[in-house]
Amino acid sequence: MFPISRRRLNRRIFLARTAAFAGLFKLTEGSSSAQSSRPVALNKNSAPSQLKITDMRSVLIASNYDYPVIRIDTNQGVYGLGEVRDAGREGTALVLKPHIIGKNPLAIEPILDSLRNFAGQQRLGGGYSAIDMALHDIAGKVHGVPAWRLIGSKYRDRIRVYCDTDQSEDPAVFATRLKKRKENGFTYFKMDLGTRLVAKRPGAVNARGTATVKGLEYLCEYIQAVRDAIGFEAPLATDHFGPLDLNDSIRYARAFEKYDLAWAEDMIQIGHLGPGGDAPMNWRAYRDLCDATVTPIATGESLFGLEEGFKELIDNRAVDIIHPDPLTSGAIRETKRIADYASLHGVQTAIHFAGSPVGCLASVHMIATLKDFLAMENHAVDIPWWDSLVTGPSKPIVNRGFITVPDTPGLGIELDEARIKEHIRKGGYFEPTPQYDDFILDRFRRGGPYPHIDENGKLVNSL
Repeated sequence: MFPISRRRLNRRIFLARTAAFAGLFKLTEGSSSAQSSRPVALNKNSAPSQLKITDMRSVLIASNYDYPVIRIDTNQGVYGLGEVRDAGREGTALVLKPHIIGKNPLAIEPILDSLRNFAGQQRLGGGYSAIDMALHDIAGKVHGVPAWRLIGSKYRDRIRVYCDTDQSEDPAVFATRLKKRKENGFTYFKMDLGTRLVAKRPGAVNARGTATVKGLEYLCEYIQAVRDAIGFEAPLATDHFGPLDLNDSIRYARAFEKYDLAWAEDMIQIGHLGPGGDAPMNWRAYRDLCDATVTPIATGESLFGLEEGFKELIDNRAVDIIHPDPLTSGAIRETKRIADYASLHGVQTAIHFAGSPVGCLASVHMIATLKDFLAMENHAVDIPWWDSLVTGPSKPIVNRGFITVPDTPGLGIELDEARIKEHIRKGGYFEPTPQYDDFILDRFRRGGPYPHIDENGKLVNSL
């Protein structure tokens, strides 16, 4: 035999491979042809590139904490729902109306960037947060995906819930109430441990209004009674201690150490700028508190934004757990930024929440994408009509201590107009809000251009 040249050998390999690919093509030719002949599914929800915001309205729902719910409308009938922080006011969002009219709601981050200067700590974060929710609701509906898909992947299908429990000056009664929570399926618990619980006992409270050594012993009786009722393995957090400064907070936290609390929340209430003890945050005091006790320390329900509110707390390891309320902290997109940043630094996240099902489900979408998450609060488990405000999610929304993450487009909810009208605090059901219009909004409605800066740096604001 004559040796085969490299050129001839390469040619034989090429021809063999070509024949193999030809056979493979024959096997798939029919299915490919069939696929190409099928009609392409079109998105009938909206024409995204032509979508524009046309209005923002609100309804104020009366509850234990009033729920200011907003609706952002568009020129294509697609609308989004959002919620201002509990006990806040709808005007916090409506005042931002002129800044979003005429914009494409799918430009979520550019819109939110333009609103950031108008957001602030405590209830001032509510307007920005409500708009964030509504934009994600619209975008999810337009693209046919749940809101959580717009910001990441889902780490969990259910969200663990905890709830506050009505206090009683009788430790046995207090413990029975928390035991009832456990019987109803809850696996995470929190109790308000205000100094006022022991204020009537001799020698329990000093002149500053904080617990004495004897008063702390009395407060510990409540924790012990609850531990006896629900067990030591169940996570148990505490809150609402009263007007404590740093030194008092250290005394309280050390007294609670033997009960293995999940966290002690918002302990320092004196020596801060603003009510609530955390706006803006004195992170140095919280770091001193954390260093002085093994009781985990949590705070943050009144803070807005990563850079504005949480970054120094996290960078300086001033808390063990961050506790944002999405209706203040920035709702879906910003709260995820905060929680992801905390996770990178070994700080866990729990969520404060005391609003309606609108803000609740928006928070649930966000939480589904978090790596490190403990539990989410709900202040409405004892309100019988709370679930009925919306349709869409499975009922009860809080079921045996968990909320199922929706997989339907947007937030996955619609309002039940009839039920909401039974609980309106004032005004009507999404009535027009012309009092928040200005010349920019009026110009848009008349079909005119927006004021803008031309290439020469000149303000152009005439029709």
